[in-house]
Amino acid sequence: MATELFSIAGQVDAPGFAPWIERHARRIGVGVTLLQAASDHVEIEVEGPPALLDAMEMGCLLGPIEVWVESIVRERVCAAGA
Repeated sequence: MATELFSIAGQVDAPGFAPWIERHARRIGVGVTLLQAASDHVEIEVEGPPALLDAMEMGCLLGPIEVWVESIVRERVCAAGA
């Protein structure tokens, strides 16, 4: 299992984006926590197997239609005491 911070930049102010992220995370089997949301960026913490974190990134890049994601920067989150 890995935990990463996703900083999603672009036109991401659609009201349905945060619920979409949560539904997509459940669908692919990763945990997600919304940390910050603004009109030009969203930060989420995603936990799961590395391959599924990649799938979460791809999902966020491609959908939903109401947002335009310009970039996603991923940063590994170290576990406490690690």
